[in-house]
Amino acid sequence: MILEDVQSREDTRGIALEQVGVSGIRYPLVVLDRAHAKQETVGEFSLYVLLPATVKGAHMSRFVEVLTDHSGEVTMHTLPKILDDLRTRLGSDRAAVTVRFPYFVERAAPVTGARALMDYECVFAAEGGDDDVAFSLTVRVPVTSVCPCSKAISDYGAHNQRGHITITLHSRDKDIATKELVWIEELIEVAEQSASAPVLPLVKRPDERHLTMLAFDNPVFVEDMVRNVVERLSDDPRVQAYSVEAVNDESIHNHAAFARTSFPGRASDAIETNDA
Repeated sequence: MILEDVQSREDTRGIALEQVGVSGIRYPLVVLDRAHAKQETVGEFSLYVLLPATVKGAHMSRFVEVLTDHSGEVTMHTLPKILDDLRTRLGSDRAAVTVRFPYFVERAAPVTGARALMDYECVFAAEGGDDDVAFSLTVRVPVTSVCPCSKAISDYGAHNQRGHITITLHSRDKDIATKELVWIEELIEVAEQSASAPVLPLVKRPDERHLTMLAFDNPVFVEDMVRNVVERLSDDPRVQAYSVEAVNDESIHNHAAFARTSFPGRASDAIETNDA
């Protein structure tokens, strides 16, 4: 019995679609790990291709086949091959992949050295055609901030809050085939150094005392945190473009405080990541 391939019918409306594919696929994922070479985690994938105006639909099963063929190993080095396979299998000029995943780092408390795993929300995004591939890494880092204004006007104490710094980074080309590697752990360090104090998974009383005083000695607004990150990224020759966002869940206000910037301008948002 011959089954008709309906997706391959011709479409006469003359409307190309920028992205057609599958989203929300949870799949085992292997990513690069600075301390352990590789880390196994779970990713939520979205895979797309450009659909020409003359084609009725995409073969959705082929997206899953490509993902399966690569065994969930996704890095800036493997993504160009995944994009190439998507374009070939789906007969398209352009393809895109976005994967969201938790990344785990073992953290030590500052005084007692108590160790535990901390998770960070990350996103890999890639999009490209035959001759160009854009890649971005997004890392969302929880941090502590102390309000400089509160500290300056109070007889004692100052209000503090937990916030998040989100960095989306586009690295420079190392050569024709590869991008400069910037580790997830490096962006975590940049974010924490730009805040009042880090957020850690396990702290004892001596650690709590240390972190509280550290934060009090380093008060920052959300504007300060974004600018601090920018200063550090601007000094890194591997960085081509970036966007930085800081959000504080304010402890004495019924709103969040927010700041954001990007370089170069809004153009660094070439790959849509929907904010990790």
